[in-house]
Amino acid sequence: MRRFLRDNGLSLFFLLVLVLALVGQAISGLLVFNDHQLTSGGAQVSLGHYLLSSQFAVDVAENWQSEFLQFFLYIFMTVWLVQRGSPESKKPGETGEESDKEQKTGPYADEHSPRWAAEDGWRRAVFSRSLGLAMGTIFVLSWLAQSIAGLVAYNADQLADYQDPVTWAGYVTSADFWNRSLQNWQSEFLAVAAMAVLSIYLRQRGSPESKPVGTSRDATGIEG
Repeated sequence: MRRFLRDNGLSLFFLLVLVLALVGQAISGLLVFNDHQLTSGGAQVSLGHYLLSSQFAVDVAENWQSEFLQFFLYIFMTVWLVQRGSPESKKPGETGEESDKEQKTGPYADEHSPRWAAEDGWRRAVFSRSLGLAMGTIFVLSWLAQSIAGLVAYNADQLADYQDPVTWAGYVTSADFWNRSLQNWQSEFLAVAAMAVLSIYLRQRGSPESKPVGTSRDATGIEG
């Protein structure tokens, strides 16, 4: 068990803080929701009822889809675009998908390579892009979940205000939907841009996300 915790500490830490953040969001969201219910003359709901509500689902999904969009774009853009001096970037002139030899695929795979890295045809093609495809798929599913949950919550508000409900197509082209989406997207894009630029000039000793402390600002693709 101790070895498992040591070898998986990073992922376990973030799973733990994810759960804690979700619990905090559920409690604070319930308080806000019930406060709104009181001011609008509605009945308060239990925590279980709130967790199954469209309001909670849309709040979670709109954040998840923006995170996975960020990673999806970052994974693919770093194949072709560089940022001189950033440890997160390839070196200038080394863009592209690289050769089979550099990627250890096909005839260059060794005994430690994943099995599909040595395969020919669609298996190698899919596995070679599986990380980006997974991130893109989760983004699309999260976006779809947000749109459906958001539609239910939006129509509930419409009916409460004695207005006509809208269709799914009407909701995903509405200002409400894009306001929810874009306010999350812009913060994710800002964070990625800040990380790429600040890591040129600043250091975090011992972190693989930072260059070694004494490394030149112009050094690119070098991690600590």
